[in-house]
Amino acid sequence: MTALAPHIEAFLREHLMRQRGASPHTCDSYAYSFRALLTFAAQRLKTAPSALALEQLDADLIGAFLEQLETTRRNGAATRNVRLAAIRAFFRFLQHRIPAALDQIRRVLAIPFKR
Repeated sequence: MTALAPHIEAFLREHLMRQRGASPHTCDSYAYSFRALLTFAAQRLKTAPSALALEQLDADLIGAFLEQLETTRRNGAATRNVRLAAIRAFFRFLQHRIPAALDQIRRVLAIPFKR
């Protein structure tokens, strides 16, 4: 199992801020997206957020998270798409860090945006 926390930290602190030059508002939005996703995943999988592994964040779980945003939280398509954009950016980042997860990454990146 691949620990998730170090990759999220590297993505938010190194990749977004330093390499991509993202604004603090963008970094905060992405961090909020991950907090919401990890909270959802931890509840769904009945585990602590700190114990989540990359392999547990598959396309089905992320799809269920996006569905929950729209139904339970009553977020519109635009908010859902913002959360999905953060998730997809993270998984594109992982392509180069964890080549063994390419099949899982490909399935997550295939999740479409809503219009």
